[in-house]
Amino acid sequence: MTAPPEDVVRHAARTLLSGQRLDTGVLAAELGISRATLFRRAGNRDAILGEALWDLGRRTLQALERRHDDRPAEAEPGRLRSLVVSEDFRYALSEAVPIRRLLDDEPATAIRILTDPRGRVQPRIVEAYTALFQRDVDEHGLVPQVPVPLLALAVVRLGESFLYSDVLAARAPDLKAATTVLDALVGSVFGLDGR
Repeated sequence: MTAPPEDVVRHAARTLLSGQRLDTGVLAAELGISRATLFRRAGNRDAILGEALWDLGRRTLQALERRHDDRPAEAEPGRLRSLVVSEDFRYALSEAVPIRRLLDDEPATAIRILTDPRGRVQPRIVEAYTALFQRDVDEHGLVPQVPVPLLALAVVRLGESFLYSDVLAARAPDLKAATTVLDALVGSVFGLDGR
């Protein structure tokens, strides 16, 4: 088997979805390649975990966007699409077996992989949120008080602080509070708080 990087990521994602710990030796054996070849093609364990988690996250976010867009317009009156989708995404992440298992079993590794601004996960989530917010800006003629990518970064970072608070601050995650804070922030930046 040639095991291109995409196959490695898909296989790693399936491993995580099954609730198993990602072991690069086992992964290489299952793909029929050596660990050295695995490393050359896909990087170290952190890189493979990051790619696999992003792949799962990307698919989840796309599914949530499609689900939102299929709803009748009056399903969430007065709320921006970006806020509904990002809230749904936080809840999906909070229940995601691969993330919960990694946070429980390897908290330092999980936080490093999920929240590193130079990593494989957070920058892509920021990019995806930038697109979410930009769509609302374009569709509603909003004039943000800060650049949309900066708003996306702030929302992602604040969301992480609520979502992973059990590991970061020994506090139970409070996703309702996250929604309240992030909706207020985005509403303020978009000038919607005074309406």
